[in-house]
Amino acid sequence: MHKQLMEKHIHLVVMAGGIGSRFWPMSTPERPKQFADVLGTGRTFIQMTLDRFKGIVPVENVWVVTSQNYRDFVTEQLPEIPVGNILLEPCRRSTAPCIAYAAWRIKSIDPKATIVVTPSDHLVLDVAEFQRVVCKSLEFASTSDAIVTLGMKPTRPETGYGYIQTDMTSPSVRNNEIFRVDAFQEKPDFATAEKYIQKPNMLWNAGIFIWNVSTIVNSLRVYAPEINDIFENLLPYYGTDKEQVYINEEFPKCENISIDYAVLEKSEEIYCFPASFGWSDLGTWGSLHENVVKDNKGNAIIGSNIHTYETRNCVIHCSEERKVVVQGLDGYIVAEKDNTLLICKLSEEQRIKQFSE
Repeated sequence: MHKQLMEKHIHLVVMAGGIGSRFWPMSTPERPKQFADVLGTGRTFIQMTLDRFKGIVPVENVWVVTSQNYRDFVTEQLPEIPVGNILLEPCRRSTAPCIAYAAWRIKSIDPKATIVVTPSDHLVLDVAEFQRVVCKSLEFASTSDAIVTLGMKPTRPETGYGYIQTDMTSPSVRNNEIFRVDAFQEKPDFATAEKYIQKPNMLWNAGIFIWNVSTIVNSLRVYAPEINDIFENLLPYYGTDKEQVYINEEFPKCENISIDYAVLEKSEEIYCFPASFGWSDLGTWGSLHENVVKDNKGNAIIGSNIHTYETRNCVIHCSEERKVVVQGLDGYIVAEKDNTLLICKLSEEQRIKQFSE
C-alpha cells in the first residue's frame, strides 16, 4: 500500500486518564504524572509520547482520551491536535470503556482505520527501534484480523507488570518477528517473576496495542457486548454537539474492566511482537532511579540547584526554584512539588500511596 494512503488511515489513541498515585507528590489527582516534566527535560510525558509518533501518525489522527478535569492540560501541552480529538471521560473507568469509545469515534469517520493504542506516561529510550516495531505491527494489523501487543523482553524479575506468555516456536508467516500469544499472566509475586525471567517466552505487557478498527469493534461486540452497545448506539451523535451530553449520561454505566480482561484474554487472533527499546512504565520512584543517568554515587538528581554530600543511591527530584542540600542519606527519595516535601526510604516506596491520603 502506498505510504501516504496508509498514513491517512493510521490513528493514535493516547490513554491519559490515570492518576499515577505511586509517584506522589510529583503526580497528584489534580495534576497526574502524564502532564508533568518528570525527567527534567522540559517535555512532559504526554508530549514525549506524541513526539515518538511523529512521521507515523498525522496530527489530525491523534486522539487523547482523558478525564474532563484534565482537558486544559491537554489543550495547553498538545495545542497541535484538534480540540474535537480530545475525548472526555466523565468518570474513571479502566481501559476497556476508554478503548471502546475511541474505536467507535474513529470508526464513525474512518472505517478503514488502523489504530495504535498507547499509555501517555511511559518511557521509551530507543525511539528509532520503537518506531520500527510500531510500523511493522501496523503493517501486520492493517491487513488482517490480528490484534498485536508489544511484549518487552524482561531485564529483571519485575512484580509490577503483567506478562505475556508467547508461543516462540513458530513465528507468523507474514512477519517472522511476530508470534502468537498463549496466555496473559497477572502481575506475579517475586518467586514467580524470578522463574519468568528464565523463560524467553515470558514478556512484560507494555499496554501498547495495534489493531484495525473492524477487528477491535468486532471483538468488543463478541466479548464485551454491554460496553460495546453503549458506544455503538452513540454513532449518530459522534462529532456533534450532543456527543458529550450522551457520553456523560452513558459512560458511567460501563463496567470498570481492563481491555485485557474484557477482550484480549478471550480473543483467538492475538499476536505479540517481542521488542527491546528501553521501555519502562516509570510508575514508581524506584523505576525513575533505574532509568535515568546517575552521578558517580548512584544518585538520580533532577533539578538545577541540588547539592549532595556523603549521599548515595538516592532519587532527588526538586525542580522548583530553590537550593536543596542533602547530606548523609543512602537509598532515599527526596521529592518536592507544590509545597509538599516527601522524604522516604526507596525500600518503603510501596507505602507512598498511603502517605498521600
